[in-house]
Amino acid sequence: MDFGLEGSAAIVGGSSSGMGRAIAARLASEGCFVTLFARRADVLQEAVDQINSDCGEDRAVAVAGDSMDPVALAQAVEATQARFGRLDIVVNNTGGPPAGDFAAFADEAWQDAFELTFMSSVRLTRLALPALRESGRGRIVNVTSSTVKEIADGLLLANAIRPAVIGWAKHLSREEGPNGVTVNSIAPGYVDTDRLKYLYSLESDPETARARDAAQIPARRFGDPDDIANVVAFLCSLQAAYINGVTLLVDGGLARGVLS
Repeated sequence: MDFGLEGSAAIVGGSSSGMGRAIAARLASEGCFVTLFARRADVLQEAVDQINSDCGEDRAVAVAGDSMDPVALAQAVEATQARFGRLDIVVNNTGGPPAGDFAAFADEAWQDAFELTFMSSVRLTRLALPALRESGRGRIVNVTSSTVKEIADGLLLANAIRPAVIGWAKHLSREEGPNGVTVNSIAPGYVDTDRLKYLYSLESDPETARARDAAQIPARRFGDPDDIANVVAFLCSLQAAYINGVTLLVDGGLARGVLS
């Protein structure tokens, strides 16, 4: 299926590794020009080099920066428009906040989590919206977590703040629908990334914990970053123009809720 992404341009956050990198590569494979944005400049450039090797020179560009820095976010938008002459897609994606329960976090940790998990998406979207409206086929996709549907033990900050992204996205979808911009969110379950490895490293027996959790998933496996990338690519496609304001759970069937 041709997703109609040829010649479009995207910014993908957190794209030096994991789901972000897979999303950037998937969009590029569909003919999209991609700005990869993340903090680690060396790893980010490796991802860009790989995408350009696979999909053609000048398909991807790296902009290193911190998603909590408004100036860096503005540079990502400016660089995309300068390099590709347009901006059609924004994928809001960052690492998750630290694990822990209520007693573990002082005010500073709460503020940092809010800046990382919520305000980074708000700021990048605000900067990109004029170009997304001009595109006529603008797409905003937020990569969140299944914690927006069902809380996870030991992930208080994510449980509390990620649902705010969903509320903001739902509201924005209604505002921007008339402008040809769709706003959707992905809620991944267990996806085998560095973040998941970090969370299991906190367990007394990481391998046993992994096996226990994988056995609870009807698909009997953890997700691969490509599983998420494929869904994001579809939501960015022309065929998905009538999908707006949804939060799509991608968890191998783990959630039990009828409306999950």
